[in-house]
Parts: sequence; structure tokens; C-alpha cells
Amino acid sequence: MQADPCDALVIGAGPAGLMAAEVLARAGRRVTICDSKPSPARKFLMAGKSGLNLLNAAPLPDQIATYAQAADWLAPMLRAFGPDQIHAWAEGLGQPLFTGTSGRIFPRAMKASPLLRAWLARLDGLGATLHRGWHWTGGAFDFATPTGPRRLAPRTTVLALGGASWPRLGSDGGWRDHLIARGITCAPFQPANMGFSVAWSGHMTPYFGQPIKGVRLSAGDHALRAEFVLSARGVEGGGIYALSRHLREGAALILDLFPDLDASTLNARLARRPAKESRSNRLRKALGLTGARLALVNELTRHPDGATLKALPLPLGAPHPLAEAISSAGGIMRSEFDPGLMLHAWPGTFAAGEMLDWEAPTGGYLLTACLATAHWAGQHAARYR
Repeated sequence: MQADPCDALVIGAGPAGLMAAEVLARAGRRVTICDSKPSPARKFLMAGKSGLNLLNAAPLPDQIATYAQAADWLAPMLRAFGPDQIHAWAEGLGQPLFTGTSGRIFPRAMKASPLLRAWLARLDGLGATLHRGWHWTGGAFDFATPTGPRRLAPRTTVLALGGASWPRLGSDGGWRDHLIARGITCAPFQPANMGFSVAWSGHMTPYFGQPIKGVRLSAGDHALRAEFVLSARGVEGGGIYALSRHLREGAALILDLFPDLDASTLNARLARRPAKESRSNRLRKALGLTGARLALVNELTRHPDGATLKALPLPLGAPHPLAEAISSAGGIMRSEFDPGLMLHAWPGTFAAGEMLDWEAPTGGYLLTACLATAHWAGQHAARYR
């Protein structure tokens, strides 16, 4: 098959791919973007349906620390194109942002679609070409397209094919086999920012879908004050996602249902109730436990004293599957890259976004690292000849 010449190729039209394409185009490269789906950035659009959490307002050093083992690797990229620069970039696309009470930063439109439309229009104005329905089949740069097989011969390439969560939207991790075939080492995919199964009794059924608020959750040495949601399959929500890495690795989930009170205060309040009072009435009248919180205590312990309510174990089963996770862990290992995110085994080919082996909680950190790594890879790819 004859290969068509191409200056700068970007495979994947999610936020990482589009950012790399913008950087390349601004550097004067003629950019071709290929995406397997009929429309770009499907996961980005889906994430934005409930409010696009683009950034976080935490200080940059604190943000860098959230990337754990990958923090020192990503740090220069986040300093070069991090929250402040992304904030200015979004507003430059006509999308003013605001900071919520939790420190999460959103577009005022609260959706991804206006930002994406403006972004695609900018890329079109920069001369970038977007091919929809072009599925990378491996080899060098072979594609299955709506008009038949095509092969490209790029001078430089950025791979931005996402991780392996939400495969129906395009991030199916199928690229991993192509890279392994070239001798590139990839860490196995694992679910990240996901829920966990719990073997609830039938008594919990009326409370599925309800949040448990104002609790302190801990997993090993890691703890935070947050909320989570009870579901028929187990537990999910922000507090669970934030600890998901540690829970996935085997740490026990411990709940402090009264983070503002000590055990002795709780015991004193319980002791004031009549001895013949039922357990549920005693908990309700002494401690204000009602609804889902009361049901959870009754589910998890027969001896709800102060110490137990301050350290209530919630036994977890398996994590929810990768296809249902918000993001994925694993991907191309750090050792496979040079400092500019070019693959040692594939000169001229760079990678960015969730393809890289890093993991972060929700709260704006996922998109921030996708955009930062893509900006970095795009800059280095633009200089490759």
C-alpha cells in the first residue's frame, strides 16, 4: 500500500489530541488529526454533561502531589502548562470559568460542547485537518477509513488515544497491542476513580441512590472528609474515587461518621438514653442518626458505641470493572520516553494524555494532566524534523 506523505500526525481527537494539534499548528506544522469515531472528543463531551470540571483551584504544589508516583515526572509539564495557563486558554476560547465551593473550576456554560465547538473552529482556522472514522490498525500508520484502507507517512506524530475506560466512547486501550508489538512496555490497565461492590443485605435496598455526607473516609494512611453514594452494587462517588487507588491495592475502608465529635462525647450522649430503648431509637435520639446513615450503622455493626462509630469498617468487594471506571491506571511506562515524551523505540513518535502511566483523582486533575502532557508533547514534536 502506498503511503501518503503527512507533516504532523495526531492520532486521537480527545482533549489531549486536540491540544497537541493546536500546539503543532501554532508552530507552523501542517497537522492531520485522525479519530476512530464519527465525531471527536466523545468522552470529553460525556464528562461535561454533568458540569465540565476542567481544573482545580488548589495551589500548584498540592496539585502536583496528587499524581503520587508520577508527580516528579509530570511536574515540569504542569509547571509549563498547568492550571493558570489552561484557565487563560479556556477563556481565550470565549469560555469564562468560575470556581465552585469545593475548589473545582468549571466553564460558566457548565458544558463541554461550547468549548469544543470553539476549539474545533480554532483548529480549522489554523489549517488542521480532522479525519473522522479513521481507525488506527497498527503497522506503521495504517488506518481503516470509511473509504477503505489508508497509510500515512508522517514526519512527526503524537499519539493521544486515551486510556481504557469508557470504551464505547473511543478509549478502548486497543492501541496497547500495537505498541507492545513494537517492543514498547506498557503497564497493565486497571480501573481508576471507580466504585466498589458491597454485599448489602436486603434491608439496605430502600437507601440505594442516597448519599452519605459529612463523613471522614480513610484507607491506610490516606484520609479525607467527603461524601459517597450507596448503590445496589456497592459504593461510589467522590469520596470513594479519591481513595480508589489505595482501596484497589487492598487498604480497608474505614468510616468516621462523626468527624467533629470524639468517642467519649458520643458515648456520653448514648449513655443518657434509657437502657430499654431500641438500638435504632437510641441512635436516632442521642446522635441524630436517621435514614441512610442509620441504616448503614445497623448494617455494619451490632455494637454502635463511640469508638465503633468513629472507625466503622465497610467491607468492600471487587472494584467496578474498567469499562465503567471514570479513568484508567496503567499505560506506556515512563522508562519508554525521552524527556520530551518521544518514544525511545519509535523516533519521531510522541504520546500524551491517559496513554501515559499516571493516575489522578477526579476534581480537575485528570483533564489538567491530559492537557499539560499534550502541550509538552506537541511542543517537542513540533521541533522534530
